[in-house]
Amino acid sequence: HTSPNQARAMEAHDFSKGPLKMISPGRVYRRDTDDATHSHQFHQVEGLVIDKHVTMADLKGTLEMVAANLFGDEFDVRLRPSYFPFTEPSVEADITCFNCMGKGCAVCKNTGWIEVL
Repeated sequence: HTSPNQARAMEAHDFSKGPLKMISPGRVYRRDTDDATHSHQFHQVEGLVIDKHVTMADLKGTLEMVAANLFGDEFDVRLRPSYFPFTEPSVEADITCFNCMGKGCAVCKNTGWIEVL
């Protein structure tokens, strides 16, 4: 899992020298039955920024940049508020469905969106 890397980075970082900005990519395993939208193994990237005056706008801009680099800039990104007991505030990110380009189809359950983050 990737979360322990954040704790180690916070312990080791000298905040007198500036903010902490890091990413922690890794493979994640969980007890889950594989189906069309779930897997017992997946790749995860966690990001951590500790600084003054950091806002959700900074997170949104970062996630939009990551999505554009991963999937291409022809896809729109939307953020949805979500509850996770271990982060606050929390969002999930969707991109325009690659199959129907937002019109709605069986791939995106007729929503026009695919959850990616």
